[in-house]
Amino acid sequence: MFYLEGMKALLLLVCCWPVFLWSQSRYDVVIDEVMADPTPQTGLPNNEWIELKNTTASPVILQNWRIGDATGQSGPMPNFTLQPDSFVIVCTGSAVAALSAFGTAISVTSFPSLDNDGEQLFLKSADGRIIHAIQYTTAWYQNEVKREGGWTLEMIDTKNPCTGLQNWKASTHPSGGTPGKKNSVDAVNTDPSSPQLKKAYTTDNTTIVLVFDEPVDSLSGATLTNYSIDGGLTLVSAITLPPLFNQVQLRTAAALNDNTVYTLTAVNVVDCKNNTIGTINKVRVGLPADPVAGEWIINEILFNPRSGGYDYVEFYNNSNKIFDASKLYIANRNSGGVISSIKVLSAAPHYIFPGDHIVETEDAANLAMQYLVQSPDNVLVVSAPPSYPDDEGIVIALNFQGEVVDEVNYKDDWHFKLIDHAEGVSLERIDPAASSQDPANWHSAASTAGYGTPTYKNSQYKLIAAIDADIQVSPKVFSPDNDGRDDIATIQYRVTEPGYIANVTLFDAAGRPVRNLVRNGTMGLTGYWNWDGLDDKGLKLPVGSYIIFTEIFNLQGKKERFKNVVVLARNLR
Repeated sequence: MFYLEGMKALLLLVCCWPVFLWSQSRYDVVIDEVMADPTPQTGLPNNEWIELKNTTASPVILQNWRIGDATGQSGPMPNFTLQPDSFVIVCTGSAVAALSAFGTAISVTSFPSLDNDGEQLFLKSADGRIIHAIQYTTAWYQNEVKREGGWTLEMIDTKNPCTGLQNWKASTHPSGGTPGKKNSVDAVNTDPSSPQLKKAYTTDNTTIVLVFDEPVDSLSGATLTNYSIDGGLTLVSAITLPPLFNQVQLRTAAALNDNTVYTLTAVNVVDCKNNTIGTINKVRVGLPADPVAGEWIINEILFNPRSGGYDYVEFYNNSNKIFDASKLYIANRNSGGVISSIKVLSAAPHYIFPGDHIVETEDAANLAMQYLVQSPDNVLVVSAPPSYPDDEGIVIALNFQGEVVDEVNYKDDWHFKLIDHAEGVSLERIDPAASSQDPANWHSAASTAGYGTPTYKNSQYKLIAAIDADIQVSPKVFSPDNDGRDDIATIQYRVTEPGYIANVTLFDAAGRPVRNLVRNGTMGLTGYWNWDGLDDKGLKLPVGSYIIFTEIFNLQGKKERFKNVVVLARNLR
């Protein structure tokens, strides 16, 4: 009797064995090597391919599994059994012969065309479950030479499949990769880091998507009690989104209000290594709107970078609205004056809140090496951005409707005249509310700020406040040495009716004219002029007291004169 029962158990196990092979969990098989850019060839065939590794102690049947990217998925894989701790190359049918010389290769129809930069790949089992997914960029190579092609991306530790950039690098094998074999960079690479909530965006007025910096556990990600939101809103559902599982979709019971910033908090969310999210993980979210002129402004321009550096343009949200960088554009004008080289600021939703400074550049890591970047998450990388020449150029900001919301026709002579070399010195806007095209509203970034302030308030920022008197000068003592403190004397005016013309002349203490600051300048009802402490020839004036003589008149014969005193000082170094 015991023998018969044992035989039944054995037969049952044998009959069910294929079922066990088909029932796979996430990360049982991983994408552990990618040849996305095979040219120029280093030593491997000129073909794109991916490598799969079985990370378990049991065989896995890959029949009817598929690989895919953001645009679609391949045909089914053949009836192939991937043995424990072994590898298989997946490619097109035409590449099998060449790649079989390096290891076992199988083909699929409609093999996805692998983008060199910014590709999302997923591996799906026969029953439609996502087993593994990655979203690589050229930064994953961690090597400036190898990112140009001919080398594979290899996973360092296949037991740590959640981590992205930190667990991948370019192959070190002389042939450029290790198809069908253990990766050349194979090593233990533990993941002690907790998942972090990076940002959030909305898809409609009741749906919020949270974005984490790595894949999270599906169950903890979909636990509704792990999330809360302010503003009197109630959350009613949570879903962890495939294929990367680094996003969670939340729904609210009531609609979000326009022009309202909400704070959302996440707790108890874990990654695939069971690391728990930090105690404070908050992000802002709301409903984005389209900016109009004066709300989304060009705030800082680096058009003459140091050798090895890159241009950057900083924008400022000068409103109480929320903007989405994926619906904002940067551009220039061609020689015919037509808007050209239009580039979107972000491929994915990236919300910009009131008072935020957002920087566009071609290389975020390079920017951080050149300048202090206080908010790295506010740096948006734009591949092949519009060109901005060193002598003069045009920077344009466009909204989602393609309307120009700000434009600056900069010139290199807008820089502080006493700067010998403007290379690496950004041009900063002084007053967000003042004219974008007024040269007097721009000044070189202070030396004490490292000649640039990407992602934070300009070193030369000065909001011109309303005044009571007809003419006022601020500050009373200024020191034009580009140290970021009182570098400019601002002459503010207010007149009672439009149509006035102004002449502004500066005299030294002996009564000698030293600077014709304004000649027949048209005045608004309020406005200002800036003096940088230089004479008409652009030479530095000595310290001392100076008289600012302002004469205003109109065509009806009205005339008024004003005298103000300002002290020019210089800091000792």
